[in-house]
Amino acid sequence: MPASIERDERRDREEAPGTAAAPSGILWIASYPKSGNTWTRAFLNNLLKIMQDDDAGAPQSINRMTEYTLWDIAAKPYERHLGKPVTEADRAEIARIRPAVQAEIAERTEGLAMVKTHHALVSDRGVPAINFAVTSGAIYIVRNPLDVAISYAHHLGSDIDYAIEEMALRNKETGVSDKSVYEIYGSWSQHVESWTRAPHRAIHVMRYEDMLADPAAAFGALARHLLLSPSPEQLATAMERSSFAALKQQEDEAGFSEKPDSAERFFREGRADQWRDRLTPRQVRAVVTAHHQQMRRFGYLTDELLPLLE
Repeated sequence: MPASIERDERRDREEAPGTAAAPSGILWIASYPKSGNTWTRAFLNNLLKIMQDDDAGAPQSINRMTEYTLWDIAAKPYERHLGKPVTEADRAEIARIRPAVQAEIAERTEGLAMVKTHHALVSDRGVPAINFAVTSGAIYIVRNPLDVAISYAHHLGSDIDYAIEEMALRNKETGVSDKSVYEIYGSWSQHVESWTRAPHRAIHVMRYEDMLADPAAAFGALARHLLLSPSPEQLATAMERSSFAALKQQEDEAGFSEKPDSAERFFREGRADQWRDRLTPRQVRAVVTAHHQQMRRFGYLTDELLPLLE
């Protein structure tokens, strides 16, 4: 039975994450796939190491980002609760214990636990996919779906048409493997709307395009949101060490453990407006038709695209 991604307004208001005087619990680093989540985590890893004087003059390895940022879908914690492999559990069983797994992450972390997620902010089989009781806040990164389609196709090892179809699937869920449980994406529009539909002081929203155009402003605002006060030199060094070129070089030299087998590489181009060169008019129309409402909210539905809706 597929997860229900239809949420009522009352539950949204009741379950919105709150802030705490002394930050603790989980800080979610959330996004639809291929929208800048790994870039954001790399920046935070580098900045925290620099501010703690623990960087030894070298960038944080992309293969050691779990030092500061975690993921909540690793199979082993679920298997401890289930008493069996996750591949032998049905999805309702996994959904029921997800809040307990997330609570354990918060409990064993001093201060904020920064956790990567591609979950939409939804209910999964009657259980919240995000445990609000242990949530302090969230960083949400959004990217133009026209560019996401290209990066997602490379990530899936598929053609762009297939990626566009996947991005339009309501209630989309990933698979379960011996290494991880499933995530609930929903469609691109569902995902974006679920995290951003109601502005909340504990949810800091970033556009991928702004991170590219003015990284000092974007990442400086992120640091301030997290109540960090890096010096201009610390901020600049963290941005340099987490630049796309730096991350790509690390992958070239040492590989990247998070790269899926289906992808040739994880860090590919990292630029905006790739769609102008890569998507056909038909593909552009398909993305705009499916996602124009959320695209309009974030400035992606430009005047040149509006005729596609006529």
